[in-house]
Amino acid sequence: NNEEGSDEESLEDVDINEELKDILEEERHVPLMNIMVLVTMFVVVLFINLMKGGGAFKSPVGIQCGSTSFWVANVIMLGWIFVITVFVRQYLVKRWERKEAVGYQYVEGDIQWDGRATIVYPLVCCLAGFFAGMFGVGGGIVKGPLMLAMGVHPKVSSASSACMILFTSFTATTSFVVFGLLIPDYAMICFTIGFLATLVGQIGLFYLMKKFQRNSYIAFSIGFVVLLSAFLMTIQSLYSMAETPRKGHGSGGICGKDH
Repeated sequence: NNEEGSDEESLEDVDINEELKDILEEERHVPLMNIMVLVTMFVVVLFINLMKGGGAFKSPVGIQCGSTSFWVANVIMLGWIFVITVFVRQYLVKRWERKEAVGYQYVEGDIQWDGRATIVYPLVCCLAGFFAGMFGVGGGIVKGPLMLAMGVHPKVSSASSACMILFTSFTATTSFVVFGLLIPDYAMICFTIGFLATLVGQIGLFYLMKKFQRNSYIAFSIGFVVLLSAFLMTIQSLYSMAETPRKGHGSGGICGKDH
């Protein structure tokens, strides 16, 4: 009996080691399925945005802005995002349980996506997106410090924020175009300034990190950008409240200026 018990324990150890090797091998490669889920969600949201139209862009399927079908399209879009969120949460929790079962050793900066983390962090990100859309700041500006507070490595935090900004900014831009709120000459100037500033900042930051071997510069740069954004946003808000509204520059309602 003792020999049978030892054999069973040996087999279990072998299975655990094989499972751990599989996980480590998976961690070495880019998770293509995760990328496909992200891109699919983005494409569907973009498609619904275009199909429902807005103040300056007529819906290809005849949806009138403010109509019942318009709000149904918005509910469908939110429902789609919710379904993807639930799917991703289940995937992350199962993967966490799988790692726990084999004694996976996390490195510094890894996030343990357990049941609590997969609820708390998405809720915080929803609030970040809400306030980003309300006040006109990038959601990545809020999520960058959040990931640093979660213990994520500064390089990973910076890269993840940049990735999120790409998707959220593109989606927001299409919404502005659809509702006729995008000013073309402003857009070109801001795009050029943003691109050049990002390029110079990226090159300069990489040079400093390579020379001094310090990742803290990323954290300091994120903190500085957040502080500067809050300061400038406050000034802009006070200026807007004090300024007398000009003809054609007032609020256009939910359906844009031409509705």
